[in-house]
Amino acid sequence: MVISTNEILYRIQKALHLTPDEMLEAYKLENYKMLEPHLKDLLKRRQEPGFMLCSYEELGVFLDGLVTLKRGPSPKKKADDEVIELTNNLILKKLRIALELKEAETEIIFGLADIELTKQQLASLFRKETHKNFKPCSSELLMAFIEGLDEFYYTGEVD
Repeated sequence: MVISTNEILYRIQKALHLTPDEMLEAYKLENYKMLEPHLKDLLKRRQEPGFMLCSYEELGVFLDGLVTLKRGPSPKKKADDEVIELTNNLILKKLRIALELKEAETEIIFGLADIELTKQQLASLFRKETHKNFKPCSSELLMAFIEGLDEFYYTGEVD
């Protein structure tokens, strides 16, 4: 199963109850020009009129902006010209950093999506790709984590 960048962006927005203004602020914090009509088109479902495909750059910039929005600017920010491939592992890592999730909370979130991981399995998802114990995060695992986030941050209020 390959998950679209639009689906990831949409589900993160729903799970974290982010308003369009908060999402636009995340882009702004990364000096990325995102207009509200375009953002709304990115958040539309594929079958809806006006749907626009979300680029990996747009998703990556949003995740970086989410980290900055939730935690403040990083003193160790990488150079802007350095291109990093956006993988499921990196998306997972950026969400964990943005939300300041500890290992136990990350385990709970996966558990809420009926995914049981050992501490070693969990740690392997956050290792560098060059590490011998690195494990790639599947699309199914990433979506389960986002579903778990939705449960973890569920308020009971209707959007």
